[in-house]
Amino acid sequence: MGYQWNFAPVFEHADALLYGAVGTLRIFAICLVLGLSFGLVIGLMRYSRRRLFSWPATAFVEFFRNTPVLVQILWFYFALPMLVPFEISPLMAAALGISLNSAAFSAEIFRGGIQSIEPGQWEASRALGMSGLQAMRRIILPQAIRRMLPALTNRAIEIFKMSTLASAVAYVELLQQGKLIASLNFNPIETYTVIALAFFLFLYPLVRATYALERQMARSDSGGD
Repeated sequence: MGYQWNFAPVFEHADALLYGAVGTLRIFAICLVLGLSFGLVIGLMRYSRRRLFSWPATAFVEFFRNTPVLVQILWFYFALPMLVPFEISPLMAAALGISLNSAAFSAEIFRGGIQSIEPGQWEASRALGMSGLQAMRRIILPQAIRRMLPALTNRAIEIFKMSTLASAVAYVELLQQGKLIASLNFNPIETYTVIALAFFLFLYPLVRATYALERQMARSDSGGD
């Protein structure tokens, strides 16, 4: 006997799904800004020749890159409140775990992008009388970010998908709402199908934009534009 699909009970909870989608977009925006900003700082510290900066940055990257982000979220939610005098909300725990994990990976992207800039650019900056900080801000970083754009866009896609891990601490996002709807209606097939399609509709345009960006940059690098 074939399975009789029935999506009607799922769409009866459209308001709950919309509320969950807003929660997903909220934590995505927070983690994207924090992850990339903190990743830039850590990446610059990793690039520094001063061990005072490079060693702590290396320790940070290695720790967060080699531990599961789900474990990090659970630690921030269940363990950190025992060490600090304030409450850790599900949003705060999930944002900390995802942002710091993303910062570790983003830092390596930033460091690699900066290292890819030819030494002659530094020499030209010094010849113009710029300090190291001025050269980084005005000459090196703008070129490096252009080369890093595809990798950073992929990082953003990963952050969006990682937002589902926030459901582990009961943060209200799309997957968490899906779990509730599936348990109410006993229809996990239809519910999780809708959740999967919703994520696809969010992410596919971003993936296509990444492909277009990579093609445009390849044409530009080859002198096609």
